[in-house]
Amino acid sequence: MTDVVAALGKAGLEVRADAGTRGMYASDASLYRIPPLAVVRPRHVDEVAAALTVARETGVPLTSRGAGTSVAGNAVGRGIVLDFSRHLNRVLEIDPEARTAVVEPGTVHAVLQKAVTPHGVRFGPDPSTHPRCTIGGMIGNNACGSRSLAYGRTSDNVVALELLTAAGDTLSTTAPQGPVVDELRTVVGKHLATARTEFDRFGRQVSGYAVQHLLPERFDLTQALVGSEGTLGIITQATVKLVVDAPVRVVVVLGFKDIVAAGEASPAVVAHGPTSCEGLDSRLLDVLRARRGSDAVPPLPRGGAWLFVELAGDHPGEVEARARKLAADGIADDALVVTDPATQARLWRIREDGAGLAGRSPADRPAWPGWEDAAVPPERLGAYLARFDELVASYDMSSAPFGHFGDGCMHVRLDFPLDRPGGSKVLREFLVDAAKLVGEFGGSLSGEHGDGRARSELLPHMYSPDALALFAGIKRAFDPGNLLNPGVLVDPDPVDADVRPAGRFPLQGLALAYPHDGGDLAQAVHRCTGVGKCRADNSAAGGVMCPSYLATREEKDSTRGRARVLQEVVRGELPWSHPSVHDALDLCLSCKGCASDCPTGIDMASYKSEVLHQTYRGRLRPRSHYTLGKLPFWARLAGWAPRLANLGTRLPGLRGLALWLAGVDRRRSVPAFARRPFRRTFTPVAGGKPVILFADSFTDAFSPEVAEATVRVLRAAGYEPRLPSGSVCCGLTWITTGQLDAAKKILSRTVEALAAEARAGVPIVGIEPSCTAVLRSDIHELLPGDEDAAAVAGSVRTLAELLSQTPGWTPPDLSDVDVVAQPHCHHHAVLGWKTDADLLAKGGARVRRLAGCCGLAGNFGVEIGHYEVSVAVAEQNLLPALDAAPEAVVLADGFSCRTQVADLRDRPAVHLAQLLDR
Repeated sequence: MTDVVAALGKAGLEVRADAGTRGMYASDASLYRIPPLAVVRPRHVDEVAAALTVARETGVPLTSRGAGTSVAGNAVGRGIVLDFSRHLNRVLEIDPEARTAVVEPGTVHAVLQKAVTPHGVRFGPDPSTHPRCTIGGMIGNNACGSRSLAYGRTSDNVVALELLTAAGDTLSTTAPQGPVVDELRTVVGKHLATARTEFDRFGRQVSGYAVQHLLPERFDLTQALVGSEGTLGIITQATVKLVVDAPVRVVVVLGFKDIVAAGEASPAVVAHGPTSCEGLDSRLLDVLRARRGSDAVPPLPRGGAWLFVELAGDHPGEVEARARKLAADGIADDALVVTDPATQARLWRIREDGAGLAGRSPADRPAWPGWEDAAVPPERLGAYLARFDELVASYDMSSAPFGHFGDGCMHVRLDFPLDRPGGSKVLREFLVDAAKLVGEFGGSLSGEHGDGRARSELLPHMYSPDALALFAGIKRAFDPGNLLNPGVLVDPDPVDADVRPAGRFPLQGLALAYPHDGGDLAQAVHRCTGVGKCRADNSAAGGVMCPSYLATREEKDSTRGRARVLQEVVRGELPWSHPSVHDALDLCLSCKGCASDCPTGIDMASYKSEVLHQTYRGRLRPRSHYTLGKLPFWARLAGWAPRLANLGTRLPGLRGLALWLAGVDRRRSVPAFARRPFRRTFTPVAGGKPVILFADSFTDAFSPEVAEATVRVLRAAGYEPRLPSGSVCCGLTWITTGQLDAAKKILSRTVEALAAEARAGVPIVGIEPSCTAVLRSDIHELLPGDEDAAAVAGSVRTLAELLSQTPGWTPPDLSDVDVVAQPHCHHHAVLGWKTDADLLAKGGARVRRLAGCCGLAGNFGVEIGHYEVSVAVAEQNLLPALDAAPEAVVLADGFSCRTQVADLRDRPAVHLAQLLDR
């Protein structure tokens, strides 16, 4: 290893040694454990060639991520891994007239779309992973996406490729010539009968090499290389086709009794000329409802399975008429025509999150990749789905299939018993039986993800020995030394060769309850099956996850990378205190964005608290844990002498020392303590409906004007706010710094103070979103089974929730107000901001809601070592929006959000109560 890394470094390459063993470059194929030897980030093509030279000289295999193998597929990196996430990811040229674009292989699909959309064109294929998948990865797997009925596969949309062969030679598919091409023609010539009969039998036959494109009468090296999974060359540039999107889209949702009936109906639906025909059933929707509530699923036609069918065209009347004809055609038991774009987007979001939602099986067990995207001729899909369900049940497993039913392609994840002895054996036996079933139906092991390490060994169940010999000849023509992504397609590794260790990992002495995972942290962190949504910019859909990854673009700073590290912790392979663990978690903002946005249900903020708790229990902690982690305590002390406290943070001589002692970055301002905390000024009055006002420590000590505005708004709505008896605190800062024993004690005292009112049905209104979220959600993690805690959680309301539930209350006229709204991350993830949005809309305000995190995130952004990342997160959405609307009212309920706005733009921001009180 040292020799290889030294050789890479000598070649001037940016390299990470042993980067995969600690989650640094976690693969989406989370079923496998193959740490790379070294990861290289080539800055230009010459560095790709240099890495290839080192691989040849050392005999170490080479894999590319985003340049021929998929970031979201089964090609697990090994040996030297080329990572194109930082470089070679540009859109080089756009030709709107020719409708083509030239891109580097690491270009993310969404980046290409953003670049070409102003020209009125788009790249046709659109996988559900479009915010994060690369064009090179799509080429490697011949990805399709949900609209392949209209746009075809990636192979149908690539004009030309440039690549490096294993010998280091540059090859252009526009003028293919040289020894490799000559050998390729010779190989195919020896197997012409097989090449003409076993391939291109239906649209989603993606497994193996695309031999049909190498026939002498239709020789097309470009299309032949698409789907070769990085085994034949390293793509360095691609020219792709662009299409003009139809401006009008209507979705028809068709309801069926079960998924078999939906599959059987798909060919009749396709006869109506849709752009998309996607299938799923109640098993997937039940998981979604359990995770996000009943409102997560829009109203659907009656049935147990559904087809989401999209029709497109140029004229609204014509498209809607086609949609209504389809709905009335008698194909389904029930139908619904959806013309509203927002509702359509909600439906497609369910489909896009399918792989993540399926990461938890209907039996509420972890579900894994391995048999991901088999396809059969569409006319045989219904019968195949019935047999597949029988096969799954025979292994005492469960699944929630979904997929591109119009193309006969089914996606699924399965709850293989990898936590039990012999689990890997069961995995292997099932995959073999599943491959035989697909072969029986004339199908393909893969319909768009590629065969990878999960299925390459199973190709004999689909192809003849002569076809496999043809594959081997093609591989030898390009890569005689078997250097590029070995173990895939040709001379494959056994499907169970590198399955990650199975077994149960019970952990003792956990501080949190993990109620959704049976109290098992191991099961919680293994929710992550590597879907990789955390590696995407989810702001277009209003998402938050994952701000730190978007700031650093480092795998270790993604939710997925962190989960992979923690999976090693729960296995006992790493101690809680290992530097790799804390390095991975250091930049986690505890924003809880993943808790709502990750389709598998990861809650990294809670896991981080547990790690800090386990690491520092009974030990000396970082000094910021004693200062920022106990801020409510210090704030109460400062409340007795606020002028003196403020003086200590403002005098030049004392300020630097005070900030250093507190672990606060010197570039941060320190909010001033209020001259009189809110709790000392509040005077209750008689009359009105009772409501408990939870005046948190931040509002009380720093922003009493927000609490005062809340009181006035509540009184105007007919309520009489009261404060809890005694001093209450949610313990948030103790939670985020992992001081969970103290947090439990603090929260128990708060529950004791609130329980009687909660049981009497008195609402508890929070002011600060993060504190309100603790009382709504974290309380169940810290005080499980406590009936008083459950009563308190059930009584907690946001201000918008209470007002919206108040008969006769209407918001003030806000029609003259332009608002830039930065919802607090915990508000988005735990409480939900839709009620606030609806309230503002009812008042007539013009609102631009920002996605993403503000970057301060409580104590995170003020701690030493976090300032640059905090600002980088703010630069993603918040700061551009503020600069674009200098006159708008900035709405930010979170104290940390308002502080970030003031710090970075010296601009006031208001709480919802202040806006309603104006």
